[in-house]
Amino acid sequence: MNGPDFNKHPLIPVIAQDDQTGDVLMLAYMNQQAYEETLQTGQVCYWSRSREKLWRKGEESGNVQRLKSLYFDCDADTLLVKVDQIGGAACHEGYRSCFFRRIDPQTRAVHVEGQRVFDPDQVYKKS
Repeated sequence: MNGPDFNKHPLIPVIAQDDQTGDVLMLAYMNQQAYEETLQTGQVCYWSRSREKLWRKGEESGNVQRLKSLYFDCDADTLLVKVDQIGGAACHEGYRSCFFRRIDPQTRAVHVEGQRVFDPDQVYKKS
């Protein structure tokens, strides 16, 4: 096997992890076209399920992800991209990681961890 099996699943989940710290930054999806573009450019490209188009990470915010290494799992249906997160934030809500809300298993209370790196209202202004 030479890589992910897009014939089995046309959209494959992708876990993005900071190459330096090991922090999990986000989960997104790739189709074959996004995968090929990522390999060709070295900039991570995803498939936006909500917009139904290629999503070049950072195209609006400037918070791009430079590909450092790429792994696929034993079933060839999940990817792990280790990235250099440029701009300090992977999350569209302005946090470093999309996983900034922690749930206390006993109380079920939600705690926000970390600080915003940017204000999403300023970055994603619609003109």
